[in-house]
This record gives sequence, C-alpha cells and structure tokens, in this order.
Amino acid sequence: MKFGIDRLLEDAELRKPLEGQRVALLAHPASVTADLTHSLDALIAAGLDVTAAFGPQHGIKGDKQDNMVETEDDTDPVYGIPVFSLYGEVRRPTGQSMGTFDTVLIDLQDLGCRIYTFITTLRYMLEAAAEHGKPVCVLDRPNPAGRPVEGLTLRDGWESFVGAGPMPMRHGLTMGEMGRWFIDHFGIDVDYRVIEMEGWTPGSAPGFGWPLNKRIWINPSPNAANLNMARAYAGTVMLEGTTLSEGRGTTRPLEIFGAPDINARDVLAEMEQLAPDWLAGCSLREIWFQPTFHKHVGELCHGVHIHAEGAGYDHDAFKPWRLQALAFKAIRRLYPDYELWRGKDFAYEYTEDVLAIDVISGSPLLREWVDDGEAEPGDLDALSRADEDAWGAVSGAFRRY
Repeated sequence: MKFGIDRLLEDAELRKPLEGQRVALLAHPASVTADLTHSLDALIAAGLDVTAAFGPQHGIKGDKQDNMVETEDDTDPVYGIPVFSLYGEVRRPTGQSMGTFDTVLIDLQDLGCRIYTFITTLRYMLEAAAEHGKPVCVLDRPNPAGRPVEGLTLRDGWESFVGAGPMPMRHGLTMGEMGRWFIDHFGIDVDYRVIEMEGWTPGSAPGFGWPLNKRIWINPSPNAANLNMARAYAGTVMLEGTTLSEGRGTTRPLEIFGAPDINARDVLAEMEQLAPDWLAGCSLREIWFQPTFHKHVGELCHGVHIHAEGAGYDHDAFKPWRLQALAFKAIRRLYPDYELWRGKDFAYEYTEDVLAIDVISGSPLLREWVDDGEAEPGDLDALSRADEDAWGAVSGAFRRY
C-alpha cells in the first residue's frame, strides 16, 4: 500500500499544483516515506520550494517527552527555513507564519482519537488557511485504530485543544477524512485537497487499520510506541484525568494502568462481575510497575496491562473506552472514597476551574456515571450507543476508503 506522501512523490501530476508555489510542511517524526526518509527531506529532494515548516504538540522532532511541554519556534539546521511551533506561545498559526508560504502540506500520523491533539491542529490550520486564502493539502495516512467508533460525543461548551468538535472519543476517520468533516461541520471556506492512500484496507487482518508487516511503526508522539498503544489509547488516555498512573515513566505508557493503593486482582474481578462483555477482544494481565517519572514516581504500583494484540485480539469486539470506564467504576465500587479524579488545580491543557476528566471526556457524563452508586453499565452503554450511532451516520459520508 502507499501513503499520501509516497503517492505525491512518485506522481508528477499530483505535484503540478505545487509548481511555482512556496510550500510549508506540517509534520512530526512519523512523517516519513516508505523508505523512512523524513517528508521534509523527501519533498525538498523532489524539487519543491519548501520555505517553512510547522510542528504540532511534542515538536516536529518529537523531542518533548511529557504532556503540556511547549516547543519554541526554531530554524531548521539543514535547510535554514523557519520552523513554527503550534504548541508553544501559540496553538493557532499566526499571520506572520502564514505569510511564509503559498500552500501548506499536512503530513501527520494520527491515532484516531478525539483527544489526540493533531486533529485540533488540523482544524486550526484549516481555519487559518481560510482566513489567509491559502490552499491546504493533506497527505493521508492510516487510522491505526481502524473504523470502529466508540465513546460519548463531546457536548456543546466543552471544546478545547483536546476536543476539536462534537465527535466520540474513537472517531474512525483518517486525517484527510477528518479535514473534510471539519470543513463541512464548521463551514470553513478553504481550498482543500487530499492525496489519498492507495490500498488501505482498515477492515483487514492482521492490522485492522495499520498496515502491519508492510510499514514500520514510527512514534507520532513519544509515548505512542506501538500499535497496541494506538488501539488502547481511546480508553487509556482518560487516565490522564485521574490519580491512577497511565504508565508514563515506564516502557509501556498508555497501555497500562495502576496505583500503589489498589489491588489489581480485585479490580479485574469486579470488572468481570459488572460487565464481562466490555472486557472482550483483548487480554488483560496483572502487573507490577514502578514509574521513573510522572505520577507515583518511585512507588510500586499494582495494575493491569491491556493487550490488544496477539491471538486474544478481536478487532470488532475490543472496546477500549468502555473497558477503561469499567475500570474506574470497579475502583469506585471497591474503594468508595478513593481520590480517583485529579482536582481543579490541575489545569489540563490550559483549561481552568474544570476537572481534567471532564475536559478529556468532553462533558461530566462519564465521571457522573462512575460516581453514581446506582448507575449500571447499561446506563452508560445506552448513552454512548446513541452517540456512536449518530456519529457513524454522519461520518460515513466522509469516508474515502
């Protein structure tokens, strides 16, 4: 199969609209060709006049390890072009940066989750391009989580840098498709083009979204280390709004969860008792870990490793958002007074006076379900199924593969 960048490089007709244009590239470390050449190098080698570059969260080099660590503007040491950070002093492109090019190419590997900030950066670039009359071209890449849709839809008033629009947590679209939805939903008047992939079959084993054994996995962000993480992320990302460790400071971040003061065996047993079908499609393994940084640094944590891989993986049955929500519910039932949610003093993605879990969830609904002693799994299931069905009906019109 071929990604958008590879098709652009091999087809002169696709490059024709870029002739005589000053080109900017929005990219990160996973923006590579089939032979692992970075897209910036490949585009310049192909003769394009690349005059600027942009980097999303974690930077174009991907060197910022933790969340909410900003990147400064820079100058590329090889080509001498300006590199503008879209996760530093600004989140939206400035008028100054928009004046450095005629057309912008966006080549970002996404994870298929609403909270992953690259789709917000895509929206902000589309809006800036519309304001300044600049064409946008997305070089499309796979959604490694595939087509399944899951989770509650972000409610009105809960938009943020981790909530670019009213979609469920697991949205099922590629970056190119998401751009088309943004344009339609928000009425963005922009010259938009997608260089589509060739041969992407998201319903096929063994990758179910990622072309396993055909393309090498490159971390799109420092803690997105493998396909298992990408599959689990729509659930494990919610751990960032809790006091539980999501595994930062270990070698398997956002694939695990735990804490020093919970009994993982009891949690797993309670999850099994509450909603066994929500545990389907993966293997859950009791683990011990000691983070070297971040939450519970230096403390021995008892936890769970989610394995959405191997013989136990069922792509259609696996529900990462429900699984993680169920873990929260089990902990609340086992430990009614457990300090599960991070407080309002933790300004998640620069929001103020709100709980991080609500920002992540796109409303208080998930937290309220966890904390309500009378609420059952069926109650959350009914809410989320309505949202999932509605999004599936809308987003289906924008699917190109």
